[in-house]
Amino acid sequence: MPSLVTPALAAGTLAASAQPEIAGDGVLLRPWQASDRPAVVAGYADPAIQRWHCRSMTEDEAAAWIARWPDRWRDETGAGWAIVDTRTPDRVAGQISFRRIDLGEAIAELSYWVLPEFRGRRIAPRALHALTGWAFAELGLYRLELNHSTANTASCRVAAQAGYPVEGTKRGEARHADGWHDMHQHARLAID
Repeated sequence: MPSLVTPALAAGTLAASAQPEIAGDGVLLRPWQASDRPAVVAGYADPAIQRWHCRSMTEDEAAAWIARWPDRWRDETGAGWAIVDTRTPDRVAGQISFRRIDLGEAIAELSYWVLPEFRGRRIAPRALHALTGWAFAELGLYRLELNHSTANTASCRVAAQAGYPVEGTKRGEARHADGWHDMHQHARLAID
């Protein structure tokens, strides 16, 4: 049975528009700003984030990381947002991004992390829910995926809370500081 899903955007559509702010349940996703550099450095200095992302960042690396997001938006290959808890709008709580976007295939892969002082407030699932709704309604994407180590139970909970069921396990798919990890793949479809 065919679905009545909005077609994905044509190539060039993202590049022709400004990256939006996306409001959700007590969270705001906004494009990264140069002044967010300390939050990025702090995020990648956190041992829990380092464990899963396998990197840290200097001030200069964080500035370059932030500066690349507008290029990725224009190139239609990815998009990143700072997550702001609306109760503390002057501080970045975390990040959420499309690690990759394929408009022609109507698919994107997501990632997220939350700074330690904001954990336990359901920031990540609320941000993921907001970005998911926007991606389906505004971008016309059909499939959104996220992957995490099978050992990362916190990320698994976030995915489940945002309505992303586990589809399977990819064996030895990602290298982490302690070796190769199996990865859970979660996904949502526009028709879910």
